[in-house]
Amino acid sequence: MQKSRLPAVAVLWLGTTAIVFAANTDRPEKPIIVTATRTAQTADASLASVTVITRKDIERQQARSIQDLLRGVPGISISNNGGAGKTTSVFMRGTESDHVLVMIDNIKVGSATSGTTAFENIPIEQIDRIEIVRGPRSSLYGSEAIGGVIHIFTRKGDGAGFKPVFSFGGGSYGTLDGSVGLSRGGTQGWFNMTASGIGTKGFNACTGSDSAGCFTYEPDRDGYRNVAGSMRAGYRFQNGLEIDGNFMQSAGKTQFDGSFVNKAILMQQVLGGTARYSVTDFWRVNLIAGRSREDADNLLGTAFQSRFNTIRDTVSVLNDLMVGKDQLLTIGMDYQKDHVKSTEAFTVHSRTNWGVFAQHQATLAAHNLLFSLRHDDNQQFGSRVTGGAGWGYAISEKFRLVANFGSAFKAPTFNELYYPNFGNASLRPEDSRSFEFGTRGQADWGNWSLNAYETRIDHLIAFDASIFAPANIDQARIRGLEGVLSTQIKGWLLNGNLTFLNPENHSSGLNRGNILPRRAEQSFRVDLDRQFGKYMLGAMFLAEGERYDDLANTRKLDSYVKFDLRAEYILNKNWRLQGRIENLFNERYETAAFYNQPGRNFFAMVRYQP
Repeated sequence: MQKSRLPAVAVLWLGTTAIVFAANTDRPEKPIIVTATRTAQTADASLASVTVITRKDIERQQARSIQDLLRGVPGISISNNGGAGKTTSVFMRGTESDHVLVMIDNIKVGSATSGTTAFENIPIEQIDRIEIVRGPRSSLYGSEAIGGVIHIFTRKGDGAGFKPVFSFGGGSYGTLDGSVGLSRGGTQGWFNMTASGIGTKGFNACTGSDSAGCFTYEPDRDGYRNVAGSMRAGYRFQNGLEIDGNFMQSAGKTQFDGSFVNKAILMQQVLGGTARYSVTDFWRVNLIAGRSREDADNLLGTAFQSRFNTIRDTVSVLNDLMVGKDQLLTIGMDYQKDHVKSTEAFTVHSRTNWGVFAQHQATLAAHNLLFSLRHDDNQQFGSRVTGGAGWGYAISEKFRLVANFGSAFKAPTFNELYYPNFGNASLRPEDSRSFEFGTRGQADWGNWSLNAYETRIDHLIAFDASIFAPANIDQARIRGLEGVLSTQIKGWLLNGNLTFLNPENHSSGLNRGNILPRRAEQSFRVDLDRQFGKYMLGAMFLAEGERYDDLANTRKLDSYVKFDLRAEYILNKNWRLQGRIENLFNERYETAAFYNQPGRNFFAMVRYQP
């Protein structure tokens, strides 16, 4: 597929869709989000650009990994190193893969050594919903949230009585997948327990050689297996106190191609709790505390090579104060401590960070205003101040303008600072400034939004060959445009989005003006779904433009088109059969140089759910 065809296809779709809109569209219930402001609000009321993926969306799409869910989401590019269970990097709005803050049930997760989150090991059957907030959020959360925030919520019991759930399926590459769960909800108490497992023989992850790619030649199948479980429970007392506790653990083993290590034993764990209490009619207190952990034992064949264990402890106290009828003031404090235990000789093994912030939200006639300010004091890099501002104006009940500004920063990781014979302890945090302007609307035929943004990042950390270590040598300017549209066309539910991205390297030297690696410059996704009695049919069309694999832009990764089909048969009110064909036309493509992606494959599953 040629690069110039992708925008043409997308523009043609956007133009023709407006002609065939149905007169009426079923309007789904408005989702409530908490990530954009750390307070509850409907998604359409948020001044930020948000996407909410619900449990119904997960099952409708028959997604089998978070990679499945996030690919093609507005503003997101995915890079994967060879299939299920392999390293998966998420780039949001053109920023780096470690510029995305990830949380599970209000607890920050991610590796303190690499700075990224192992999305590939988060079990999808444990997930209730995902909130994606695009744009900087350091003024609320501190480090990491330059590109945005991805907040994952595990399943929670609802409704009366006990509700068992069950799923089992299998498909190509010798894949088996299953889950079982039990939940109960009520006006005062709720709980959920879910266990899941997946195993696949996989395919050859890398087509490299001794001098390129994974720097080895291992034409074998690289398998993956994972067993996971989660528990979540809560209770609301008569005095209004509400408590909620959660636990999730994922343990697995993955094989890959490599000359130093080619196998890893992995464990990811999150433990947390929340207490909420209304002290008065205008003052509500939230206490959140938890621990996240990532362990990795790396092997070459059966020989142990290295171990990386990181722990992140966090405590947050939030105070929501109603100031008059249409104003909300939030004052908060965050504490974070990262610990590293490794067979590598890190010179520093832990660091703490204290943060305090305030946020003011107000509604004045047709205007919505938001201001936030935060101060972080980090044990390693000292003080940092970030801020944000947002404005929304309702031209009518169904048409709105929005504008946002935010500054953000990213603290260097332990690998960048202290890795033996590699780290640079004098690194400064990366800084950014972002501007966004957008419009969104609702009509009888559906919903739409259009957002343009620019982000400038200073002191980007990159490898400096002159000192053979990371250094603050790069700058970047990222510009983007995102369009989202949902409607109904002659009984078909349609959800589509289009992203144009220009992530440009603005550092001095030979790479100035080049495109930052592994970000697709264009992305276009359309999902179609329709029910015919007991049958449900769906399709996903994804087209992504070309990208480069290196800073020098010498290795180009071609654009590609991917087409998936899915079908579902409702046996009765509790049982259903699902089937999916992925990559129907067997497109060969790479999102990281030399690393293979699945060809045409299928998967079938039976589900039980009351």
